[in-house]
Amino acid sequence: MKIGIDISGGDFAPDANVHGAILAQSLLPSSVRQVLFGDQELILSCLNKYGGSPTDFDIVHAPDVITMHDHPTRAIPNKPKSSIAVGFEYLAKNEINVFASTGNTGAMLVGAIYKINTIPGIIRPCITSVLPTINGRTTILLDVGSNADCKADVLYQFGVLGSLYAKNVFGIEKPKVALLNIGEEESKGNLLTLATYKLLKDSDEINFVGNVEGRDIFTGLADVIVCDGFTGNVVLKEAEGIYTLMKKRGIKDEYFDRFNYENYGGTPILGVKGNVIIGHGISNELAVRSMIIHSFEVAKSGLANKVNEAFN
Repeated sequence: MKIGIDISGGDFAPDANVHGAILAQSLLPSSVRQVLFGDQELILSCLNKYGGSPTDFDIVHAPDVITMHDHPTRAIPNKPKSSIAVGFEYLAKNEINVFASTGNTGAMLVGAIYKINTIPGIIRPCITSVLPTINGRTTILLDVGSNADCKADVLYQFGVLGSLYAKNVFGIEKPKVALLNIGEEESKGNLLTLATYKLLKDSDEINFVGNVEGRDIFTGLADVIVCDGFTGNVVLKEAEGIYTLMKKRGIKDEYFDRFNYENYGGTPILGVKGNVIIGHGISNELAVRSMIIHSFEVAKSGLANKVNEAFN
């Protein structure tokens, strides 16, 4: 297996990305090879700085950088020698099994859709977030930002995608899928959630358990929680904000320590033909290490192929 990593993306590139790749090296099976995309001179310099050996990695020279300020739809065609553009070329040719980046999220979404294409039948790909629950498990929330406006059939597909992710990567045999709403009753919500509830309830593809409210997100009532990207992003940023406030106030708690983004690293884009992982832009070397390990887990599970089989 080969894991492709964008070395140029993120706030602390290239140091955090190269350092994270070195840290991940000892945790990956010997059969796994990491492929580093970025400026070769910078990569070699960082490998030397953090005690990594160039012989342990494949290095692909991609000198251009897509920054956080570049327009997503123009970035890849305008910068064909960027680490993101070249990484997607390798993924499209099956020269790597998964491609991960902490760089421009919009560019990663555009690259995933147009370079490796959406799985036939998928209306809109989405991104997820894994949230810790009080019972020691996790809940997958989707979408968390890529689709601010959704229709009922799109949310329905999110439920199917989240269920496949939970089953194939997290090993949950029959994931419980819920709809985020303003009440538990079937009659509650706006026009979108009312229509979505009916679709989810009538489905034989998923294990739908009904509505959940915001207070239920971290209780473990559901393994997968469906919402539009606007709502999901608000939930995610609020959770990150609470964790940051607790750290600033010196509050130490075993459960809330699980909210640390370093533990999760990245999340896949669901609904595209290849395995693509997006990490947080503020990722340090520990978060990058976690992103790479999760990339391995996603690629090992064959998640993209499983989704393709389910929809075709």
